[in-house]
Amino acid sequence: MVLMGIITAEAMYLAGYSTTRSQISDLGSTVPPARLIYQPSANIFNGTMLAAGFMVLIGVWYVHQFFRKWLVSIPLSLFGLGLVGIGFFPGNHAPYHGMSAMLAFQSGGVSAITAATVSSAPFRYFGISFGFIALTAWFTAVFSPNLLFPFIGDGGTERWVAYPIMLWLIGFGGYLMSEIKPMP
Repeated sequence: MVLMGIITAEAMYLAGYSTTRSQISDLGSTVPPARLIYQPSANIFNGTMLAAGFMVLIGVWYVHQFFRKWLVSIPLSLFGLGLVGIGFFPGNHAPYHGMSAMLAFQSGGVSAITAATVSSAPFRYFGISFGFIALTAWFTAVFSPNLLFPFIGDGGTERWVAYPIMLWLIGFGGYLMSEIKPMP
């Protein structure tokens, strides 16, 4: 859902959106001082983030009921809260938007890694790999931005953080549906 919401919002963005120069959150609203909001892109993006965040939080409740592992439930809950925050506080709501995005990025990467405790091989290794990629890209973007920014821009770097988390989340949902058997 998140990936399709981003793609749809990019297609509906009327002002020349660039996956290299534009941050993903620019789809909801650009950051100050510009504070530009383009419709219908903003409604699509912000609505998608809110819906996805609430769906993750509902999913966490079920995951926790089944596995009873706080190591999985807490980071996944924080990821859902971060998504809700991104949708509720678009880019023009600094600093809340930035805090929400960082919460989603960091806890999403950690979630992919900690979910390895409730998954089996080979999916376990995909989750660890996607979490490691996301956290490494985030760490590089924050502490050594000149390593990636000149080549793929701010938007490309942000996608190296967000897309592995999204891919893991899609896979984790499928994994859970295939592994969890109904109770008799």
